[in-house]
Formats: sequence, C-alpha cells, structure tokens
Amino acid sequence: MTNRLHHFLAALLYLFFVLFLIWPLWQAIASGFTRSDNGHFTFAYFSLVFHDPVLVRGLINALAVAAAVTLLVLLLCLPLAFLTIRYEFPGRALLTGLLLVPLILPPFVGAIGLRLVLSRFGPLSILLGASQTGIDWLGHYRLLGIIIVETLHLYPVMLLNLQASLANLDPAMEQAAANLGANRWTILRRVTLPLLRPGLFAGCTLTLIWSFTELGTPLVFDFYTITPVQLFERVTDIASNPEPFALVVVTLLTAGGLYALGKVALGQSPGAATTKASVASSSRTLHGFAAFAATAALSFVFLLAALPHISVILTSLTQTGGWYRTLFPHELTLAHFRAALTDELALPSVFNSICYAALATVIALIVGVTAAVVIVRGNLRTAPILDHLTMLPLAVPGIVLSFGYLAISVHLRRIWGDQTPLWLNVQEYPVLFLVIAYSARRLPYVVRSAVAGLQQTPRDLELAAANLGATRLRVLGKITLPLISANLIAGALLAFAFAMLEVSDSLILAQKQEYFPITRALVELSQRLGDGIYIASALGVWAMVLLALTILTANALLGKRLGAAFRV
Repeated sequence: MTNRLHHFLAALLYLFFVLFLIWPLWQAIASGFTRSDNGHFTFAYFSLVFHDPVLVRGLINALAVAAAVTLLVLLLCLPLAFLTIRYEFPGRALLTGLLLVPLILPPFVGAIGLRLVLSRFGPLSILLGASQTGIDWLGHYRLLGIIIVETLHLYPVMLLNLQASLANLDPAMEQAAANLGANRWTILRRVTLPLLRPGLFAGCTLTLIWSFTELGTPLVFDFYTITPVQLFERVTDIASNPEPFALVVVTLLTAGGLYALGKVALGQSPGAATTKASVASSSRTLHGFAAFAATAALSFVFLLAALPHISVILTSLTQTGGWYRTLFPHELTLAHFRAALTDELALPSVFNSICYAALATVIALIVGVTAAVVIVRGNLRTAPILDHLTMLPLAVPGIVLSFGYLAISVHLRRIWGDQTPLWLNVQEYPVLFLVIAYSARRLPYVVRSAVAGLQQTPRDLELAAANLGATRLRVLGKITLPLISANLIAGALLAFAFAMLEVSDSLILAQKQEYFPITRALVELSQRLGDGIYIASALGVWAMVLLALTILTANALLGKRLGAAFRV
C-alpha cells in the first residue's frame, strides 16, 4: 500500500515538472519555429537572428562577458581554495564565511551603487588624479564594469566547488608524486588540478551559464548590445513577433554548448576523484609573515567583493547631487530611506515581493518535501530521474524559463481569445506565473535540505509509530516532519531569500507597475532621473536589512544547524 502511495506521489510530481518546467521549455522552443500568421513550422526566425548584426554582436558580447568572468573567477578562486582548505591562520574561519557574502544579493544591486563611483567625475576618477577632465568609465569601459561586478558576485560559486573538491582529494596521490621527485609545480599541474576537475567543471559551468544570461547588471549599466538585454527589450513584441523566442532558442543552445564545452574540457575523467583517501588530510599552520599575508589576502578579497554594496550604502546616504568631484559624499541625508518606504513605486514592490516569495516558498515546501519522501523513502526505480528533475531549474537559465511562461500565456490566449481567464494572461496579471516561476526556480534548495534531513533520520521511529496504528499522515506530521524541521526551515529560508531577489523572472514576467516585485522596481528606479538612483540604493539597503533579519531569525531557531544548509 505504501508503495502505491509513493507511485501516486511520484506521478503528481512528474505532472508538476511537466507543467511548470518541461512545458514552458518546449513552448519557448516551439514558438521560435512557428509562424505567427498560420502556425506552420519555419526556420526563418531562427535564421533571422544570425542575419541581424545587432543580435550577433549581442551574442558575441554575452559570450565575451561569460568567458572573461569565468577566467577571472578561476584565477581568483584557485589560490583562495588552497588557502582556506590547506592552511590554518588567524581569522581563517571567519573570513571563509565572509567570502560567501556576495551571493546574498544579485549583482545589479551593487551595480546601482557603482554608477556614481564610476561616473565621469566620480570618486574613482578623483582617486586617479583626473578631477579636471574626468574619465568616462560608463562610456568607454562599460563592458569592463559589467565583467568586474559579475566576477565579484559569482566567485563564491566557484570557490564552494573548489573547496569541496580539494577537501575530498586524497593526499596520498600528491605524496606519491613527491616521493617520485616531482616538484610542487609539477604536482599541482599533473596531479592536483586533474583531480580537481569535477569541482572545476561544476564551478566553471555554473559561472559560464550564469554570467552569459545575467540580465540585471548590463541593464543597470545601460549596456544594451548584449543578448539578455536584447531579449528583455523584445518582451512586449512576443504576441505578434516570434523573433524573441528564436533568440531564446539561440540562448538555450549556446548555454547548452557552454555546458558541453565544459564537460569535454573539464568533465570528470575515468577514475578521477573516485578513490577514498588512504591517509588523513591535514592543514598546515602558518606563522609570522606568512600568516599575516594569508589573512590580508582574504581580507582584501572580501573588501573588494563588498565594495559594490558599500557603494550602495554610501549612495543611499548621499544628498541628491551631493557626490560630485569629491572622493566621498559631501552632503549626507536619511531622506532617501524614508522615500524608499513611501515612494509609489518602491513600497508596493516590497509588499509584492514578500507575498510572491512567501507563496512560492509554501509551494516549494509542499513539492520539495513530497519529492524528498519519494526519493529517499520510496525505493522506486525512477527515483534518480525524479532527483535529476528537481535539480533541472538550476541548469536552465532563468531568462529562458521566463520566456517559456510567456509563451504559455500567449499560446493560451491564441486558443481561448477573449475567454482567456485574467490569471492566465501574464501581461495583464503576472502573479500566478511569478509565484510558479519563483517556486520552481528555488525548489532545489528545499529538496536538497529535505533529502539531507531524511537521509540522516533513521526509519525506526516511523516504523514504530506505524506498528502502533498511526496513519501515514500522522507519522508524517508527528514523527518525520518534526525530525527534519531544521532542514526544512533552512531550505525555506534559502528559497524565500533568493525568491525575494529573483532577477530574470521578475524583469521578464512583471510588465505592469502595480505588480512589480522589488527587483523590477530597483531597475526602474535606477533609470529614473533626479533622485531615482538614490532611492534605488536606499531600497537596496532595505533589502539587505530584510535578508539579514531573515537569516538572524533562522539562526535563532536553528543555532549551529543553520550552517548545514550552506555546505557543499
């Protein structure tokens, strides 16, 4: 009977993934090859993308940004991973945690603050001695600014993967190479790096795809010749022009190509990193100048990564026009924080985001717990497939999935016409699609947390309760869920926090001001003349405070167990 229940739950889960993941992807792809007048199949729109020099240039720029960001992230994270895993020095534990701070906020929030820092007569120009003529950073070096901001945001993704691979590496391999006379450089090149290939592959792939499809940062920097922004500009044309969907197909194929390239270049080789360590790994304690240098290096990277967010705070405290031709703001005010709580665009967006994220978290919890129970307790042959499906949202670019939901809405309106329910018309009422998109995109956090909790919880208590006559629902409510409550709270925290600041879905799906979430309001405010950038910065600071309070609340509930949610 229990097995039948697991099969039934698995069927419901497959239905969820078909409706909210597979169908949107299929609809986005199909729309790029369908004529808008008669619905026939055509390659014309797909071909048109490669014959449009502006779109081709945008694709080249997006690839250039992805390649540059990935290379810089790799060069930064390799030494950081070795320092944090192989050595002990003062402040290592604290600084290792602080290095992950940039993941909390999307990169475009920092980009908002950097716009004043990088203005022609901003503090960077003053610092470099160009106070008279200024330097047009946002004119001549805009692409470089995008690369730097995304690098400072995405390096924790690479760092986490490299740290995990390095911590699990068998030291006997390196010791054997040293005994054979290999020097440190040879050991690093011929032994260590090949064994790190799984971590390198995961980190490089995520960084490549993430930076390739990043929308918020180039939009804030007013850089329009790049594929994600070109897609955003064509959102309003989707009902009558399939070209945006063709561009989505090109984006998806390119992202898939980047994944395949990473798999070929860095994919795990046979036997690599598959043996268990035969000797215990140990870290080396640094002393004197070496310890000081290691602490200073990690501190410098943290301060560099925090610079965009520090600039947001300074901008939010600056009087309108009060940061001009000076190294620091010369007129400070708290008025922008009050405006961020009363502005007709800012305040409703905060309320909208809290509602969207809360509803999405509830859905992610229900679906995630069900998936975890089937995967861990179901003993089904199809459990691995279900497990991979729950991770699919992490592999699919958010901008592609967003256009998939748009394609579904357009498709339904073509079928039903004026009879289409309002809640299925994303351009008029995007709430349903935003909540579903948020829940689907953040589902992996809940699933991974719940799976970890169930794997660490023995079934004896559940079986004992069942033998005493308790129903399955009573066992779930009284035994299973309480035992994994810490994991569920941690997963819900991650889902809520990242849904609050979701970028791609918010910018693509929310097209009417009254339904704007906080990220869409931030972008719109940053483009507003006058006090827009200052209010946007203040709103960004309020978002930081909200997330900090969320994390502190979870920490009060979970204590040290909160850290388990952030381990790789």
